[in-house]
Amino acid sequence: MASGRIRSTRRLRSWIVEQVNSGKYQGLVWDNPEKTMFRIPWKHAGKQDFRTDEDAAIFKAWAEFKGKLLENGNSDPASWKTRLRCALNKSPEFCEVTERSQLDISEPYKVYRLVPLEEQGVVKVKKESGRKPVRSRRRRHSESEPDEEEIACQKIIKEEVLVPQSINMSAQEIIPHTGREITLQAEVETNLLKTDNNTEDIQVNFTIEAVEKRVLHSFHITVHYIGQEVLRREIMGNDVRIAYLPPSPVPPSPPSLNSTGFHRIPLPDPPSEMSSDPSLTPRLTALNTLLPFMESGIVLTSTGGGIYAKRFCQGRVFWRGPHNTSTGPCKMERASEPTQLFSKDIFKQELDAFRSGGKQPQSEITLCFGEELCDGDNIDDKHIIIKISIPWVESQIEEVKTLRDSIAILKSLASQSPTGEVTLNIVEVLQQ
Repeated sequence: MASGRIRSTRRLRSWIVEQVNSGKYQGLVWDNPEKTMFRIPWKHAGKQDFRTDEDAAIFKAWAEFKGKLLENGNSDPASWKTRLRCALNKSPEFCEVTERSQLDISEPYKVYRLVPLEEQGVVKVKKESGRKPVRSRRRRHSESEPDEEEIACQKIIKEEVLVPQSINMSAQEIIPHTGREITLQAEVETNLLKTDNNTEDIQVNFTIEAVEKRVLHSFHITVHYIGQEVLRREIMGNDVRIAYLPPSPVPPSPPSLNSTGFHRIPLPDPPSEMSSDPSLTPRLTALNTLLPFMESGIVLTSTGGGIYAKRFCQGRVFWRGPHNTSTGPCKMERASEPTQLFSKDIFKQELDAFRSGGKQPQSEITLCFGEELCDGDNIDDKHIIIKISIPWVESQIEEVKTLRDSIAILKSLASQSPTGEVTLNIVEVLQQ
């Protein structure tokens, strides 16, 4: 199953999270340690102590982001506030937490919650029976907005949400055992339509183009000595050998598991700055004693089945990864059959489950040279640690993340349609 990526300049959630994290706006802060709820300043523009530069800063920033600031430079805090309030209230990704809001204090604020994807249902838009709404004569709360804002809110939604817009999407499918990748590049347009019964609906048009290209397997590898990173390399290819480079001539390289040439990563000597720390002297002595036993090293190979490793060095090598099935330390035996560190089949199952709302797959592999590596061990205490990440795996996980975001966007479009539905017209463009 292919995973997809969708990009849109109307990503309110990402924009809000970025602003809260920036700390640039007074009163815009996280409301809980988990960072799932945030406070937003909510002082009425009619208050005597209202400060446009501070109390309306976040609302002005959203108007500027949307390109809605007045060209003549005049200030309009009420309109800015209405625009952001409408966006927050209409988005399925936000929910106001009224019981945590404080509107009767000198510096009032509202609290909104970031709604998880699984809670973002498609909401049907209710249609009125044609009767005009009756305006209540009761005085509303002093911090509430006047009825005119509801009219302005509807106008803003009409302008910004239901206007034609473009979204770019791409989806990738890797064909097993071939190293080929099919990329579907799609352009998505949304339009507001008038239907036969004089109602409005949203139409989404997809234009899809299939492109095939060769996938290069790759590794990202970092080497750590006693908790300090001493080397970082990116390898493009199927194989890599990691070994210590001794002063004497290097012995013949072991063959690749794919019977082809491969990259080499020499384990460096400890950096000189580590020697200046007296507390590390005993550990550096042990490290320098350990390194020569890693001369022949190990070979990592990417195949159709996953990532494999074969040990050739005298020193012991222990590992842990997302797909090891044994309990206790996992030792890599010397010159035996290759050890599978990562299974593509298991990853595909985990990715499908993640796509359906399950747990995110893990992909990092850790090697420990010369010492046992158990679950729960602090790897900063180990003398030689090799961390291996797999870029194509991380890329597919990110594809699913953005695909789930795209589903949320389509749900949001459906919730904004008066019929509660979105029409998808898919047109495939075959490559010449």
